[in-house]
Amino acid sequence: MEKAIFEKSFLEHLNKNFDHCLKYFAFEYQVFHEFRPVVYQISKCLILELDYAVITLTNHLLERLLKLALISKAVGIKPIPKENWNTVFSGPQIQYGSLNLGNSIELCKKENLIDATEKDFLFEIVRELMRNGFSHADPGKVLSSLPDEISMFEGSFSELSTPLKEIKLNPKIIPPLQWIGMEQFAKANASSYFDFVFKLIEKIEKRLAEMEKLRTT
Repeated sequence: MEKAIFEKSFLEHLNKNFDHCLKYFAFEYQVFHEFRPVVYQISKCLILELDYAVITLTNHLLERLLKLALISKAVGIKPIPKENWNTVFSGPQIQYGSLNLGNSIELCKKENLIDATEKDFLFEIVRELMRNGFSHADPGKVLSSLPDEISMFEGSFSELSTPLKEIKLNPKIIPPLQWIGMEQFAKANASSYFDFVFKLIEKIEKRLAEMEKLRTT
């Protein structure tokens, strides 16, 4: 593909989608400053409509967010002298750094870092569809609601008088059909999924700030 075609496509997507993503670039982090470059990368993928990239990188962002939320609650969010970092962070990192997503969700709910509605959505939808479906490359999770059979028709342009032949195929197990379903799902859900996680960052930051006030009163 020629460079000029890429340039044209990039500019078209930039002009079409930049205003929608502006809020992600302008966000002022209070706790999770390390997310700025990740959110920046996801936002660029949104602008270019790279839906698979948006979902898989948002999966990374979410898993890191939940672990950091637990660590931040354990150590507090006030500045810590650098000479104490090894001591302060060692225990929480061992305790929370290697959690799987399901355990992170459960613990964040227990520690009041997420509410019941968020917990249910993360556990039942995000964990199954977004994380397993894309990061674990398991399309069966995403396509489970599709019928076991769809009708497709086979014909020939060279023999137009030949009647079309109907074929029954299972879109959940055939790779080319799985790909089509995954493409459609990603296009329909990538933006809203990232927006949910982005808003969750802000909510958890506010909750940590409230907990810090209680800690010091």
